[in-house]
Amino acid sequence: MNGMIGRKIGMAQIYGSGNRAVPVTLIEAGPCIVTQVKTKEHDGYEAVQLGFLDVKPQKINKPLAGHFAKAQTSPKKVLREFRLADAKGYQAGQTVTADIFKAGELVKISGVTKGKGTAGVVKRHGFGGGPATHGQTDRTRRSGAVSSGSTPGRVYPGKRMAGHMGHRNFSLRNVRIEKVDAEKNIIVVRGRVPGAAGGIITIHKQ
Repeated sequence: MNGMIGRKIGMAQIYGSGNRAVPVTLIEAGPCIVTQVKTKEHDGYEAVQLGFLDVKPQKINKPLAGHFAKAQTSPKKVLREFRLADAKGYQAGQTVTADIFKAGELVKISGVTKGKGTAGVVKRHGFGGGPATHGQTDRTRRSGAVSSGSTPGRVYPGKRMAGHMGHRNFSLRNVRIEKVDAEKNIIVVRGRVPGAAGGIITIHKQ
């Protein structure tokens, strides 16, 4: 298996070589249940669908209830699909745990960043704002001019302006795994990962 679903627990620190503090993130990685196996003959590609976190049966619709019943597993809150070169070695109902990873391995972690709502250009893009003197009292945190007169007479697409900030898909590559606790399904990775504590993330082998 080349990946699994996890949940961000929060950040902490460990002490590495030279007694130096290293910031780390704790991730609850699984256990995940195989809910569907896709093959090239039947679906056109090879993949394994994993389910994570139990959910009450009354909170899912009938098509999903049938899907989980076919896999002979309890309903799951989160479903993600992982492409494989060959998925024939997996079957529905199989359990995937954190022991597929090992300390020192580099992985890619994907998630949804924290939502910041509507933000101005200073917070969103790091603009310096206008001068606080010379009569300017109401545009200290504004962007200033956004186009240039009659030519081109319009605002170019992609112009950095105020708007929605955060809450987008984001991936980090080359994240180092510092420690794996297979019994508790805990993975400790160096540095930060996208999203707030309790957010759903996916861990992919590189």
